[in-house]
Formats: sequence, C-alpha cells, structure tokens
Amino acid sequence: MNYYISMINKIAKIRNTDSNNFFLIAGPCVIETEKITLSIAEKILKITDDLKIPFIFKASYRKANRSKLDSFTGIGDKKALKILKKTGDEFNLPTITDVHTPEEAKYIADFTDILQIPAFLCRQTDLLMSAGKTGKWVNIKKGQFLSAGSMKFAVDKVKQTGNVKVMVTERGSMFGYHDLIVDFRGFSEMKKLKVPVVLDVTHSLQQPNQSSGVTGGRPELIETMARAGIAVGIDGIFLETHPNPPAAMSDGANMLHLNKLEDILKKLIILRKTIINL
Repeated sequence: MNYYISMINKIAKIRNTDSNNFFLIAGPCVIETEKITLSIAEKILKITDDLKIPFIFKASYRKANRSKLDSFTGIGDKKALKILKKTGDEFNLPTITDVHTPEEAKYIADFTDILQIPAFLCRQTDLLMSAGKTGKWVNIKKGQFLSAGSMKFAVDKVKQTGNVKVMVTERGSMFGYHDLIVDFRGFSEMKKLKVPVVLDVTHSLQQPNQSSGVTGGRPELIETMARAGIAVGIDGIFLETHPNPPAAMSDGANMLHLNKLEDILKKLIILRKTIINL
C-alpha cells in the first residue's frame, strides 16, 4: 500500500503527507473560470495539507461526452488548459485531466501531470498507447460495460509503451438504463494488476440517461460509497466537488458540496487507520 502512495508522491512536489493515508483526486467536473478553479484548489489543498492526505487536483478542460448538444462543454481548450497549468504551478500541485483522442495526448501532456482516459474510451488502443508514450501517469477509468478483470488488457496496452505509471479507477457498472452499481468484488481483481486502484465515489452515484437529457445523481450517498471503498482497501478516492453544486456547469447533481469535504475525509482517515491495523 505504501508503495502506491510513494509512487503518487513522486508525480510532483507533494508535501508532508502520511504514507498510510489514501490519496485524493478531487476538484470540479470542468474548468468554469480561473477564479473558481483556483479557489476550489486552494480550499482542498488547505484541507488535505492539514490532514496529510496526498492530493491531486482534477478538472476537465473540455467535456466531450454530453447527453444534449446544447450542454456546456467548456470555456475553450487553450484557455482551460492554461488555467489548469496555472493551478498546478501556483499551488505546487499535481493535476489530472481527461484526454479523448490520440492526437490530444501529446499536446495535453504539456499542461498536466496525469492523463485520464474516460470510461467510455478505455478500450481505445491508439488512445491508450498515445497516452502511455507521453511518459506521464495514465489513469484509466473502467468502462461501465467492462468487468474488473478485463482492465488487465487496458493496463497492458499502456505498459507495452514502456510506461509503467498506470492507475485504474472504478466508476460503476450500468444497471439497467438509468443507474450504476459498484461491484466491490472487483477491487480484489484490479489489485492483481499491481497498480494503484481508485474509487470514483461521485460518478459511481450518477443516474445517467435521464429523459431530461441531464444526468442525475445521489450525492447523499457519497460518504457511504467512500467508506465502503476504504473498507475494502482502495488506494485512492476520486470525487468531484464544488462550492455550489446546483450552479455547477456540469455534473452538479452528483457532486459533493465543498463544505462537506473535510468532515468526510476525517472520517475516512479514522476508518483507514482501523483497516490497516487489522
């Protein structure tokens, strides 16, 4: 477990963290403005520094997968990427963002520390290999249509580029048309891949494909989901958070209110200490 945390610590600059803690990937769904992006990063950093939790700032520079044509997708790629890079540089933070095409990977790598492969794209060979060839960390989200064991092949595609800096993230499996479930048996399978294993607690609680064209969610279960993940020994927690989720430009229905983050993290640390001492 500590080995995984030490790998995450090497991404960048991380401060006085506790190697027995889980790591946190957190931030808004998408970059909205420079002001709110910097504000969210600063607040999460203060919390995680106090709690000695390794922290990676997450924000998508563009949302390429929207239900409706008129849904918000971003403020412009170059503008958003500059804000993401400024956030990482200003707060000495590692950052992560999605990539969608092989051509994007090399370009985006200049702005961020970790390239994230969206769940719907986790089987795209060219994309995985292009991301791997950048030499950056690659976080592969498990497709809603894949078994945990089948993530081996996605991980192998990246590793065959010579890049072993890979992590995998569970974000739920489709349950009917409008819901997701997390099969916690899958974490044991993904642990066999010898890479950091992360639970995305907010996207796992989405309710996609609503007739309104706007994805729903169950944010009241975020703490429950996170506790369950820590209990089965995951290495990292992924969540999206915002100071005003109803006003968020994307995925507000399943985001954690930023004011609730510290309390949840404190509880997870207690649970983590209990688990590792068993």
